[in-house]
Amino acid sequence: MGRRGRLSRGPCQVIAGYPVGMDALICLCTCPDPVTAGRIAEALVEERLAACVNLLPGLQSVYRWQGQVQRDTEVLLLVKTTRQRYPALQARLPQLHPYELPELLAVESVSGLPAYLQWVVESTRPVE
Repeated sequence: MGRRGRLSRGPCQVIAGYPVGMDALICLCTCPDPVTAGRIAEALVEERLAACVNLLPGLQSVYRWQGQVQRDTEVLLLVKTTRQRYPALQARLPQLHPYELPELLAVESVSGLPAYLQWVVESTRPVE
């Protein structure tokens, strides 16, 4: 079902006029190139570990690795998932990623469009 379709879950909770995040997480992950980023994004969505993954190419990263300052062009993944699916995402990402130490940072979503938050939950629910 597309993002615009009707979902089976009820409306998300609203506090002080704002929909709460329903435990939605936005995870950041850098990849070495567009091919790798696309492969990882597709696997995460296919395996229902992410509802959506945005690929942002052309990222310039400066970081310290093994005692040296490095500079690389990377692709940033913005992974939308839930708190419930995060442990499985955290376990799966190193299996998919070529880096010795992949970046994975989860940021809590404070609020969002209720229908979108419901879609994230529905899209990451494991198939039984």
